[in-house]
Amino acid sequence: MEIFGDRRFVEVPGSKTHELPPLLVHASPHVKRLDRVMDMANGIVDSEDMLADPLAGEEEVQRRRMDLALNLVDQYFALVTQWQWGDSILEWIRQCEMTFDSRADLRNIMRNDVWPHAGRSSFVQLLSDKAVERNAGVPLERAVGLRLAFRQRPPMSIFSDQFFFYLQPKMATTAYETWSHLSTPPIASLPPERFSFQVVDMSIQ
Repeated sequence: MEIFGDRRFVEVPGSKTHELPPLLVHASPHVKRLDRVMDMANGIVDSEDMLADPLAGEEEVQRRRMDLALNLVDQYFALVTQWQWGDSILEWIRQCEMTFDSRADLRNIMRNDVWPHAGRSSFVQLLSDKAVERNAGVPLERAVGLRLAFRQRPPMSIFSDQFFFYLQPKMATTAYETWSHLSTPPIASLPPERFSFQVVDMSIQ
């Protein structure tokens, strides 16, 4: 391994750049029934008693209900987008592992002391090194953490306002950290200059 500062990098044989499978993502939330999502958001607002104000008139109560419901929908769409990114990243990692395993010049660097079966955080680090997170505007570690926490896309019906504003970021971060720490240290990074790939937004296909 090569060490630069506090980072360890896998030594990849040769000098050529290796093309990895494209990262196929849905960068926009895929929701079939917006009206149903709004109805669920209104139900959350009512059930959580978020409008308790005896001095407010009916018109003001309705305005607040709409504002709160729209805010919850925005939060849900952001969560769905992050989950979709996490789901796409895990599938991309699987495709990358298959690529490594099929290539004689890459197969030997897939050692257990580099990537134990339980964790593949080096691929997430490669995405970060390639500035995918900055270009996408999505926190990749949190996105992967959401996907690790929820095998299927989480429905809005099981959430409360507390989940969106307090639990979700901490839960996603904890899930990712737990997963990444399953790798036996030291965790080695993939040298970003030796790998290339495309990020394809399937939402606009």
